[in-house]
Amino acid sequence: MRHKILLATDFSKNSVKAIHYARELYKNDFCDFYLLNAFSTTRPILKSLLQANPEGEWYQTAKLDSENGLAKVFDIIALNDNFNSKHSFKVISTYNTVVDAIKIIVDEKDIEMVVVGTKGETDALTTSFGSVAVNVMEKIRNCPVIVVPNKAQLALPRDIVFPTSYKTHYKRRELNYLTNIAKSCNATIVVLHILEQDELDKRQLENKKLLQEILKGTDYKFHNVSSDSVLSAVNICVESRSSGMVAFINRKHVFFESILTNPMVKEISFQLNVPILALHDLRN
Repeated sequence: MRHKILLATDFSKNSVKAIHYARELYKNDFCDFYLLNAFSTTRPILKSLLQANPEGEWYQTAKLDSENGLAKVFDIIALNDNFNSKHSFKVISTYNTVVDAIKIIVDEKDIEMVVVGTKGETDALTTSFGSVAVNVMEKIRNCPVIVVPNKAQLALPRDIVFPTSYKTHYKRRELNYLTNIAKSCNATIVVLHILEQDELDKRQLENKKLLQEILKGTDYKFHNVSSDSVLSAVNICVESRSSGMVAFINRKHVFFESILTNPMVKEISFQLNVPILALHDLRN
């Protein structure tokens, strides 16, 4: 079976790094990679979309820049010393917002994973997540997303940290991509629980047992950390174990919003160094 992976790019070094990471992550698999660039003009996006005129000079200029940019990225891949014959690449240039373009392509091409970089062409050092990457993780609900920081290592993850409170039960389908990546990379899934009390209650114990059943067949272990901050606990776990990925289920944004709104977010080093796998709550 061939995987179908969507690689969104704005031609920044961060997005190119994400492409290289995806190629490494799926190096042992047959894959169809779709290189997507969603372009617009310098006008406000809503106005420009409403007034898009394929005959207009500004439209043609933006489209040409998009197509040329995709050609350059394709050349970077094709001329790479590590080019993989198992991988094929197709380019898509489209006039749209990034999020809407991704939604359309995911449905049309039956995409199973979206991979993006964490920062855009501005590469602002004060921003842990680029605004586009944040929107993609929040709004792409029909497909899991991997967000790759520019400083991420181009190596398969040895450990994948999976934070949980055990307060909600999981569905096997929600975690399929996590378990598949772990098996493919021979990685250990580190189920991280931030202690809020000395013992788990009955519901938490039941959810933990269910999680054990879902993870059966993978290499996994449970790890507890006492901390007042989810972010600090994840950071400590990632650094102490030299973990290569953090995965979480975007369950009504509870965990996710704590990352995005925390004023100390830019100081959490794991967000700048470790790819994040955003899965989705199938009950939403």
